[in-house]
Amino acid sequence: MPQVSVYNTLGETVRSLDLDESVFGAEPNVPLMHQALVRQKANARLGTAETKTRGKVAGGSAKPWAQKGTGRARQGTSSSPLWKGGGILYGPHPRKYTQDMPRQARRAALRSALSTKVAEGHLIVVEEVKLASPKTKEMVAFLGALPVEASALVILPALDEEIMRAARNLPAVKILQASLLNVADLMDYDFVVMPEATVEAITETFGL
Repeated sequence: MPQVSVYNTLGETVRSLDLDESVFGAEPNVPLMHQALVRQKANARLGTAETKTRGKVAGGSAKPWAQKGTGRARQGTSSSPLWKGGGILYGPHPRKYTQDMPRQARRAALRSALSTKVAEGHLIVVEEVKLASPKTKEMVAFLGALPVEASALVILPALDEEIMRAARNLPAVKILQASLLNVADLMDYDFVVMPEATVEAITETFGL
């Protein structure tokens, strides 16, 4: 059973916490995490790119010049893809990029990502995320007291406007609700910081 230290708001270790083996101690499945990441990125694409074919370009109904006698190559329409301002060959058109993935597979990918953070020592559990005021310097001080050496994803059990306000000017920090947990954010940020309440919520949701 994996164990992590629990820190207080001053960055002091107060005790150790046993984590659920099925959620935080699973064998990392890299192909599954990759599939979940590709699916999430694909589902975020709008797919609204559009180009005009020769049938959608304005004009072009009249023959530009006579078939013979001009000395120039024969042309039937100015909307031809060969002409400037003409239609586009093989250009993009609106489409859906969405990909399907079974719910159980998505959850297994999240468990793998969380377990990877634990194995790397990049999961930091605190008693609570509490700031004296919703200011950037307070968030910097809070994270500075913890063993966070790079970018950090702070996962809260519920939305907290004050904490989000304190972190919004920090490009290497993101605040996320536990209900919105996803593989992309877990992989994009080096360290994951969460209070014990978040650990309980994640265990209850994703535990086997």
